[in-house]
Amino acid sequence: MNPLIAPSVLAADFANLQKEVEMINGSAADYIHVDIMDGVFVPNISMGLPVVEAIKRYATKPLDVHLMIVNPDHYLAAFQRAGAAQITVHSEACPHLHRTIQSIKELGCKAGVAVNPHTPVSLLEDIIREVDLVILMSVNPGFGGQKFIDNTYKKVHRLTKLIVETGSHAKIEIDGGVSMENAKKLFDAGANILVAGNFVFSSKNPQETIKKLKNIV
Repeated sequence: MNPLIAPSVLAADFANLQKEVEMINGSAADYIHVDIMDGVFVPNISMGLPVVEAIKRYATKPLDVHLMIVNPDHYLAAFQRAGAAQITVHSEACPHLHRTIQSIKELGCKAGVAVNPHTPVSLLEDIIREVDLVILMSVNPGFGGQKFIDNTYKKVHRLTKLIVETGSHAKIEIDGGVSMENAKKLFDAGANILVAGNFVFSSKNPQETIKKLKNIV
C-alpha cells in the first residue's frame, strides 16, 4: 500500500495558520491531522471548533480529526459540520465505543479509534471490523515533540495480525515521535498512515520532508 502522510497542524505556526495549511495543500501529504485536546482527557488544551472551521476554509486535503477529549459523543456532529472527513475517538474515553463509532459513520465520516501506549490492541478485537482506522499513540498524548516509544513496533505487528485474522479493512495510523529514523520500520511493520508534526514543521523545507516520508518505503 502507498504510504500515507498526515502532517499535524498542532506543530504549525498558529499566527500563520492559513499559510501553513496552504503549504500542506501544495505538498504530497494525504491528510491534514487536527489534534483536539480538552485539558481533561489529556494535560493540554489545543484548539476547538472555530479553528477547525478556519482550517477547512483553506484546506484541499481531507481533515483527519483526532479527538483527545472526554464525552466525544457530545461533539461529533459539530466536528463533522466543521469539516472533518474522518473522526477518531479514544477507546479510553468511550464507555459505549460501538455506539460512538456508529454515530460517526451515520454522520458520513470515516470512523477511527485511538489507543494510548499502555492500552493493548487485543481490546479492539470486538470493534476492529467496524472501524476505518486505528490510531496507535506512539507517545503519551497531550504534547507534541515527545520521544517515540519503541514498544509501538510490537503493537503494530499485533494489530496487523488482528486486522488480517478478522478480515478488517482498518488502516493503522501512528501518532507521535515520527521521524525519518522510524518511518520505514513502521511502514514495514504494517502501518499505513504516519502523523508527523514537529518533524515536518520544524524542518527547513516541510514539503520536501513530507515527500521524503512518503517515498521512504
